[in-house]
Amino acid sequence: MTEYKKMIAGQLYNGNDPELVRLRRKARALLDRINATVQDVREGERLALCRRLFGKTGKGLWLQPPFFCDYGINIQLGDNVYFNFNCVLLDVAKIMIGSNVLMGPNVQIYTAGHPLNFKQRQQGLEFGKPVRVGNDVWIGGGAIICPGVNIGEKSVIAAGAVVTKDVPQGCLVGGTPAKIIKKL
Repeated sequence: MTEYKKMIAGQLYNGNDPELVRLRRKARALLDRINATVQDVREGERLALCRRLFGKTGKGLWLQPPFFCDYGINIQLGDNVYFNFNCVLLDVAKIMIGSNVLMGPNVQIYTAGHPLNFKQRQQGLEFGKPVRVGNDVWIGGGAIICPGVNIGEKSVIAAGAVVTKDVPQGCLVGGTPAKIIKKL
């Protein structure tokens, strides 16, 4: 099994594998162009680059640069997704974002994790757990979504929240760690 397949399957994998390094470099080259200043990007070029970066891109994508990710190919976007400035998506596992999703500035979605065992970390081993964001979700600025979390449809993540557990459909969550504030 390749290191990429191990990574996507949630198994321990070596992040320094040459194939993975090549894929990250390819993503960085696209990100360099995506994150170029407005004066340096022709009309429509940023969207075309995003379509090359992401594994799936629905219609109506709006991305305010800068934007950062590991691979891009592991990110699947529904229709009408909005990324405000400075979003970071660490996509060593799948990140599936539904339609009509709004992300404030500095939102971070992590799928990447590292073993608790220091000897495994010394070997460069890591793992990932997928993240799912349902339709019609709003994620406030500075929120962090941790590996393996599922966010239910029509939910709102308050600014600055650290989401460590699944969020049910139609809830407002906030705090560190995030807790349900109320049903919507």
